[in-house]
Amino acid sequence: MAKWTPKHEAPEPLEGPVVATITGGTILWFVLFLVQLPFYGWFDDHGHLWWVWTCLAGGGLGLIGIWYVRGRDAAIKRAEATATAQGDSDTPGTTA
Repeated sequence: MAKWTPKHEAPEPLEGPVVATITGGTILWFVLFLVQLPFYGWFDDHGHLWWVWTCLAGGGLGLIGIWYVRGRDAAIKRAEATATAQGDSDTPGTTA
């Protein structure tokens, strides 16, 4: 069995409003959980109680996701600021 090798380079990852996207998804999970709570008995009677707990788990994991992407976003901004500060001091043609 031959080892698979890619035929071309992978594209650069897309960057967007990651924090806003994760926050919006987390809010959506919690809203879905709250909307289903009044129907808890119906879900229990029909064997669909896992739907309620899935929404709660999604909201909880979303909170972890918000913490993670905010830290990642801050680290990216710090790295860019450091690179910019180092790049400004290494500008050719300047005298110290």
